[in-house]
Amino acid sequence: MKHAGWIAGTAAAVLVAAGAITYAVADGEGTASSPTADSADAGFARDMAVHHQQAVEMSYIVRDRTDDPEVRRLAYDIAQTQANQRGMLLGWLDLWELPKVSADPPMTWMDMGSMAPGEDGALMPGMATNSEMKKLEKLGGEEAEVFYLQLMTDHHKGGIHMAEACVKRCEVKVETRLAQTMVDGQESEIALMAGMLKDRGAKPRP
Repeated sequence: MKHAGWIAGTAAAVLVAAGAITYAVADGEGTASSPTADSADAGFARDMAVHHQQAVEMSYIVRDRTDDPEVRRLAYDIAQTQANQRGMLLGWLDLWELPKVSADPPMTWMDMGSMAPGEDGALMPGMATNSEMKKLEKLGGEEAEVFYLQLMTDHHKGGIHMAEACVKRCEVKVETRLAQTMVDGQESEIALMAGMLKDRGAKPRP
């Protein structure tokens, strides 16, 4: 498929970079002291771990709902990349000896803690609702492909918003580099998915 090499290459590059970033944090690069529980560094790690988990779930759902190799390859690469990044984020919280959950609402570290709760289980911007996840599980073939690509486009947009906030607010250098990697990678995937939707006579949701 025309996008296969791009997808595989991008995923490999992200995973190699992720390994280097994990080592750097474990080796003490970044700040002189560990972040606090209410810091942007900790808040981003907690919230993005949750955000990524849903992307992994959606990707494995669509892999079981379609035989299209291009969509299955994209879904697999997104699942692997975001599962790897999620492990890093949770690992950093362990290294910093900070809790993986908080009593504060999501995105408080972005000064958005007063934001109204998400509709139908969507905890943060871009996340699919419980109803949308159930719908994806029931679709098949091209319908599943289109809905997945639309959901994941929205998901990436929400993730980019958070990652950009970390680039501006986080203090651990390797975490800001990872956040920028997320921005760059997900922006490229949004463009890729727009083309895949067009190939299927569809387009991203408004």
